[in-house]
Amino acid sequence: MSENKPKISADEGSLFSTIKNLWVYMWPSDRLDLKLRVMAAIGALMLAKVATTLIPFAYKGIIDSLGENADNPELIMGIAVPIVLVIAFGVANIMDSLFQQLRDVLFARVGQHAVRQLARKTFIHLHRLSLRFHLQRHMGGLSRIIERGTKGIETIVRFTMLNTAPAFVEFIIVSIIFIWLFGVQFLAVLVTIIFTYIFFTIRASNWRIAIRRAMNQSDVEANSKAIDSLINYETVKYFGNEELETKRFDSSMANYEKAAIKMWVSLGMLNFGQGLIFWTGMIVIGIMSANGVMEGNMTIGDFVLVNTFMMQIYRPLNFIGSVYREIRQGLADIEEMFMLLDKDPEIEDATDAKVLKISGPVVSFENVSFHYDEDRPILKNVSFEVPAGKTIAIVGPSGAGKSTISRLIYRFYDISNGNVKIDKQDVRTITQKSLRAAIGMVPQDTVLFNDTIGYNIAYGRTNASQAEIEEAAHMAQIGEFIASLPKGYETRVGERGLKLSGGEKQRVAIARTILKAPPILILDEATSALDTKTEREIQSALDAVSKGRTTLVIAHRLSTIINADEIIVLEKGEIVERGKHRSLLGKKGLYAQMWDRQREASEAEEQLRKAKEKQL
Repeated sequence: MSENKPKISADEGSLFSTIKNLWVYMWPSDRLDLKLRVMAAIGALMLAKVATTLIPFAYKGIIDSLGENADNPELIMGIAVPIVLVIAFGVANIMDSLFQQLRDVLFARVGQHAVRQLARKTFIHLHRLSLRFHLQRHMGGLSRIIERGTKGIETIVRFTMLNTAPAFVEFIIVSIIFIWLFGVQFLAVLVTIIFTYIFFTIRASNWRIAIRRAMNQSDVEANSKAIDSLINYETVKYFGNEELETKRFDSSMANYEKAAIKMWVSLGMLNFGQGLIFWTGMIVIGIMSANGVMEGNMTIGDFVLVNTFMMQIYRPLNFIGSVYREIRQGLADIEEMFMLLDKDPEIEDATDAKVLKISGPVVSFENVSFHYDEDRPILKNVSFEVPAGKTIAIVGPSGAGKSTISRLIYRFYDISNGNVKIDKQDVRTITQKSLRAAIGMVPQDTVLFNDTIGYNIAYGRTNASQAEIEEAAHMAQIGEFIASLPKGYETRVGERGLKLSGGEKQRVAIARTILKAPPILILDEATSALDTKTEREIQSALDAVSKGRTTLVIAHRLSTIINADEIIVLEKGEIVERGKHRSLLGKKGLYAQMWDRQREASEAEEQLRKAKEKQL
């Protein structure tokens, strides 16, 4: 992606460099068909300008012919010439409209291709950025940046090609006609109008950029708060904080309202200033041409010709004003999107990265140290090995660094010191794709896509057959439940899978991992959020999945890992104990204390359950 990483900014002076950087998308090197469309669109543009230029001359001819033959209306030529010119005038307007629409139609595919390619590139890049980046961003704000950015790109691409270029072509043609037919004085006034108009538009539009940025920022904040609140709908209801959420949302919308009002006020000032400049120039041109008619240097048709050309100039000139305004606004909209593209991924494959070769597999940590922030170490010289086909469990208090270990195996982060290896291959020397293809994860909090149950299970292996999907579901002990649903595997699970219970979501996650059939399995507190009964049911499914696989279990409930081949106890990022369940209990250390506390809590929960059953 680095080869096409344009520096985009809405600041003054960046416009032409931005258009230059975007040109690669409008003139793609690998798409001859789109290049031909651009050339055809330019051809249609030139023909439209020829037709536009002929219109005032036809109008002038009509006026002069009517004036010359007003005393002899019976003459055939006196009737024929105006009629022919009227027809020519109408045909020229039709051809102008035809070629302008043809230009738009031809360029539509080019513009949409540019939008699609940049949107696709941004989407790919966001998936390449690190977990750290995504944990620090609001997804609602991020989606808003992308949405606004793609619209801004379309604005810039379309207005640059379809409006700015035609306007300059028309200015050149009219300038040549003015100096040829009317002299340098008329040209001087025309040039003064154009340059004053454009200068004012540029300065005023640049001034409005700061207002647009404030408006965008408020928009992102409001959207982030709205999506965050709706995603956490149940939590809002639990605490009855609808009014608080409304206030938070409305505070951002109030800032957006203020910025939007400033935008409209500034737009009104800009439009009035543009109108003042043009119509002042129009008065000067009108006086000059009227004086020319009275002195006999110009005909009435010339007067009409000059004023018709001026009115035709007003359209592209007004386009230049609105186009520049739209482009500047588009730049303000896309600069955040391109800031995302400019952000380098924290984790990248080495230039000589190789595909992971699995023989065991054996997962090993060798003196691994890691920190998210330099002043807060998470792991300190941690060393252990998960032998091929064995199950190793990692336990410890909250914040001990247990889940960090799974993230390091996936290489969501790079370690500070030491080595993380799979079959003696450092994870930093192999491709991320092959590494992650070899690992299956059942997390504590399973988040499903807002699609069908079948789709979510098939996510483990997208080319799996329906029979394989159903087999995985039965192995995960959710097959019967799915079969009992009216729509079966076509049942939609809702946003983040909220239509399913915690246990059902976990079984879908297990089925998804079974379908992936990875040689390495990570169970990251996969049952800690479930009740004891559901935990026992799911544990048997997890035992079946992990059988014969190299398995790392990050456990909260110690009852789930008593049969592990080795248990590693972490505290404050260091291994303080290790061994099998019984030997660790005999040491009377941290593991034994954790076991006693959980057993007491479990017994209290069981007594409470029995008491409730008696009451019923």
